Amino acid sequence: MKYRLLSKEQFEELHKEFSTFLASQGIDKDAWQLAKDKTPQKVVSQLERFSDIVWEDVLKRTDYLEHYSKNSLNLFYCKPDHMERIVIRVEKEGIDLQGKEGFDWFIDNSNDVSVHYFKGEKEYVSSRNEEIFKLIEQGAILANSNLFNAVKQLISPVK
Repeated sequence: MKYRLLSKEQFEELHKEFSTFLASQGIDKDAWQLAKDKTPQKVVSQLERFSDIVWEDVLKRTDYLEHYSKNSLNLFYCKPDHMERIVIRVEKEGIDLQGKEGFDWFIDNSNDVSVHYFKGEKEYVSSRNEEIFKLIEQGAILANSNLFNAVKQLISPVK
């Protein structure tokens, strides 16, 4: 297995797609029930294959990630051959970027002396999808381009 098994909730959400996947493997409802009863290793194998297919599709379409912690926010732009990263660090007592109040404070005070920005790029060490998956497993969430582009514009020198 390349990634990880989808959760029970994720399988339930994707039950139609999973049924289609099983049908494409020549497995109907009766055959699936029989496999569950008689060959659990075959069931696990099918669950793993489907999970990897779903993860590959999600990761392939992922361009932006965000990772929030109490004092910092990591923004990622996942390009085809490398990743851009912006780190926002807030060194102000009582500000928690994981909460709405702390994040709102940052938005309203993005030029405060306690807010520090770091920007960098790195090429992928392993495959693009594997590196994105690692970030998700570490708590990053899928995002759109809005926050990344706004912060990039904020910290880029005016020309």
